[in-house]
Amino acid sequence: MDYEPDPYSVATRIAVDALSRRARSRGELAQLLRKKDVPADIAERLLDRLVAQKLIDDRAFAQEWSQLRHRSKGLSRRVLAQELRKKVIAPEVIDDALAQISHEDEVIAARNLVAKKLRSLSRFDDEIKRRRVHALLARKGYSSRVISQALREELTISF
Repeated sequence: MDYEPDPYSVATRIAVDALSRRARSRGELAQLLRKKDVPADIAERLLDRLVAQKLIDDRAFAQEWSQLRHRSKGLSRRVLAQELRKKVIAPEVIDDALAQISHEDEVIAARNLVAKKLRSLSRFDDEIKRRRVHALLARKGYSSRVISQALREELTISF
């Protein structure tokens, strides 16, 4: 006699396994469950339960994700917004999370990136240094205003 597992139990195991590796948004879990062919009604019921139990909280997730990635990787608000959209976070939740990162926070993070990058560029002339640092900050998603300010402030200290 073959035992067929309960679809809700299977969905729960999938979600709990995913959450044990790292925090996830409701949207990410919904995508994962859909990919694993969990019926939509079961996925919704499970996700509602996980929210009620505070095992998933998109607002807290977005706050933590954006702060961590901003501090550790020096990412701009623009890039963080893109990452959070990929994680299926609601636009108003993204806006709230990114409101915690000020223009000055971005300039400080950009200056830190400039200082770090300049250490590896000591053998190059000033124009090459400026171009490479500018390119790095652009890849991190910083606006031209932030890039100019960070370069101006950091290069006057370095030279």
